[in-house]
Amino acid sequence: MTVCFLGADLGGTKTHVMIADAEGRLLGFGESGPGNHETVGYEGFQANLHQATQAALQMASLSPQSIAGSGYGVAGYDWPIEVAPTRKIIDTLGLAGAVEFVNDAELGLLAGSPRMWGVAVVSGTGCNCRGWDATRTHLGRITGGGTEFGEGAGAAELIMRTTQVLSHAWSGHGPATALADAFCRQYGVGNLEELLQGLICHQFSFSAADAPLVFEVARRGDPVALDVIRWAGHELGEIACTVIRQLHFESLDFDVVEIGGMWEGSLLLGEEMGRLVHAIAPRAHIIQTHEPPVIGAVLLGMHAAGASPTPEVRSRLIETLTLARQQVE
Repeated sequence: MTVCFLGADLGGTKTHVMIADAEGRLLGFGESGPGNHETVGYEGFQANLHQATQAALQMASLSPQSIAGSGYGVAGYDWPIEVAPTRKIIDTLGLAGAVEFVNDAELGLLAGSPRMWGVAVVSGTGCNCRGWDATRTHLGRITGGGTEFGEGAGAAELIMRTTQVLSHAWSGHGPATALADAFCRQYGVGNLEELLQGLICHQFSFSAADAPLVFEVARRGDPVALDVIRWAGHELGEIACTVIRQLHFESLDFDVVEIGGMWEGSLLLGEEMGRLVHAIAPRAHIIQTHEPPVIGAVLLGMHAAGASPTPEVRSRLIETLTLARQQVE
């Protein structure tokens, strides 16, 4: 009888569920809507988890009792008070085997690091940082609460900083910037004063989706836009260094995994983060991952069941999922 493992990545925009055997071969895959209870509630979390899981089980021609272990990366799962409701929803799947669930940021560390340990730095719409040692007994983290809690920076924080430099450009508090013309065109206004008026008077609002515009202006050499990206990289470096110190990794050879779409915007972002990281941990190896986080969820399910997946199993999970999705596309 084939030993099967299930992994679920419940993110802010989608839910992915993957089923694989002990060798890392894909057996089933399912996809549905968001799984973050902070945006869709626990009812939405449950509905989307069930939909994606049923699709994966159906593709694999398996029953829930066929699963030896399952792992879940859950966006919005951060604090002890969220343990019970999260576990209650996972239990409604009726799967056999051991269960482990973590914040979704931790999946990127399993999926992105060939060693499957180190520090993960997430910069997407928001930001987060988590890490663990080679034994997964010592954990490190930040709150993941964003700039309100002194942590940055994802795309939302990048745009917050951009709004500040546009304000300073208008008042003379800071230098002029090509960001002004770019955002005026984006929002269909004639000048920077109209842009700020529209923001302050709630005629429109910037969003995290505007982050590529900042990167575009920076690529054209605008000093202010470049400084905004350096600021974001510095903030990400600070949170990475915080977790590195928590775990006492300063003298170790370990992986720092960059997760999220912001890292694609500019090499400067990673360079600035790397400068801070290497100042305290010179042997850190920085990796920008492109592996689907659901890979990490399957590996987590294997760990939960007492298996010890090898780097070869991890590689096979990546290869078989990539091939399957290419065939669908």
